[in-house]
Amino acid sequence: MSPTAGFLEVNSPGLTGAPMVSNSVPFERLDKDKAVLVILDLQVGLYNLARDWDATLYRDNMIAHSALGKLFNIPVVMSTSAQTGPNGPLPKEILDMYPNAPLVKRNGEVDAWDNAEFRAAIEATGRKQIIVAGIVTDVCTAFLALSLRDAGYSVWANIEASGTTTALIRDTANARMQSAGVHLVSLFAIVCDLMRDWRNKPGAEEILPWLDQYMPAYGYVARGHLAAIKNGTVIPGQAGLA
Repeated sequence: MSPTAGFLEVNSPGLTGAPMVSNSVPFERLDKDKAVLVILDLQVGLYNLARDWDATLYRDNMIAHSALGKLFNIPVVMSTSAQTGPNGPLPKEILDMYPNAPLVKRNGEVDAWDNAEFRAAIEATGRKQIIVAGIVTDVCTAFLALSLRDAGYSVWANIEASGTTTALIRDTANARMQSAGVHLVSLFAIVCDLMRDWRNKPGAEEILPWLDQYMPAYGYVARGHLAAIKNGTVIPGQAGLA
């Protein structure tokens, strides 16, 4: 019996000649001292292809993904594809966050890993955990994620900050990445894994304001608690509820 019998394999063997096996990937936690944030092709022209999300929510997700680097002080590598054409540049909000971070402007390579300057920027960080999101999920994000896995990196794909044309294409791309051992995670999962403990630095003091700005669903949990402490009065019928 094959040693990989019963495991889901990727059809393409990769550079090593051996199939990538999803179940062989052990549980791994994100570490802010080992992670790199990749902002991949989140370009103003490509934004309109992210049709599997509400347009306003997706714009906010893109910016929130990009802001992770500042929150946790982790290296950031940015890349665009054919930005002088219809794809356009990265949004100004993202560029303003990282005026000194590497920005690799690919002029032909679809898979960012095929670009020598991009590979060098990742390798220069000395880190092996990659957090990535891009447009579109099935090409920009998936191609890079699969290439990174083949090159020995651990990859966390932020499913809230990648977008594509349909839900079917998104789900198929995510399944393809997951079968190669890519971690499919939410923004909040990334934040909590990098933070680990609300008492850490950055912890509650830094992260609650960040969540209030970029993830108001949780920010308003904190606001509600604050309002109850500062202004709350128990009314008849409430006293026995807690």
